[in-house]
Amino acid sequence: MTIRPVKRVSQSRPTLEGAGVKLRRAFGFGDTSDFDPFLMMDDFRNDRPSDYLAGFPWHPHRGIETITYVLAGSVAHGDSLGNSGVLGAGDVQWMTAGRGILHQEMPKGDAVGRMHGFQLWANLPSSLKMTAPRYQDVPSAAIPEVVDDDGVSVRVICGEFWGQKGPIDGVAAEPRYLDVHVPPGKRKVLPVETYRQAFAYIFQGSATFAGASAPFGALREELVGGEDVLVRDAVGDRSLVVFDSGDEVVVQAGEQGVRFLLVSGKPLREPIAWHGPIVMNTQAEIRQALTDLRDGSFIR
Repeated sequence: MTIRPVKRVSQSRPTLEGAGVKLRRAFGFGDTSDFDPFLMMDDFRNDRPSDYLAGFPWHPHRGIETITYVLAGSVAHGDSLGNSGVLGAGDVQWMTAGRGILHQEMPKGDAVGRMHGFQLWANLPSSLKMTAPRYQDVPSAAIPEVVDDDGVSVRVICGEFWGQKGPIDGVAAEPRYLDVHVPPGKRKVLPVETYRQAFAYIFQGSATFAGASAPFGALREELVGGEDVLVRDAVGDRSLVVFDSGDEVVVQAGEQGVRFLLVSGKPLREPIAWHGPIVMNTQAEIRQALTDLRDGSFIR
């Protein structure tokens, strides 16, 4: 077995999206080759309703899949095909935009105003970019959770892990999307096949991730003896950990334990042309999508 070294650790960055929703972007836009087949991930945890209630009014999607995972609060959604619903705590929606939909998402806090969740974008291969749109709405109760003898628990949202299969199916890039909790002080080895690209996003607690020789944490400057020195910390909340190749991830939980998303997938290795939530392979396809929006033929 080969431990996956850590390529790099970064913090998600504050940004505004939709009609003024404050969120944190773990990665997205520009060069996303390290995350292929994934394109973007946003962390929209917020405890102030004024920072999220404006939501994400009607906007187009084409050529991608969007995966929404709600931890607290709810998200009401609707689209131009007549689909609508509400995602609650623990629920997941995997939306395949395919050839195109117009979509809206309106968040609402829980009883104390919390709106916590994530949205991940997955690319579609060129052969499926113009496929028919579809939804996979999954209630929390349908997501299997496996608990190991040492107390480590994993919710299997998509893919197979520890003998459990997530409820999301028929996705081209063979993604595996796991919600992992490791209790305080525990060390755990998690298998990730060599052919997959993988990353972790921490949203509770802290941990170190073992590389080929030593644990890898985030570097920071600290004043010691009147001099600035670099100190390597455990990786904490809102940290993105990008792994290199190997077939297992080793995590050592900190004093408060750690909870993180572990996401991996088979790279598509295809050219990417961006225009917000429209992602195709060429600029000509982007221009065609914008023409379709203008002349009313985007929805087919």
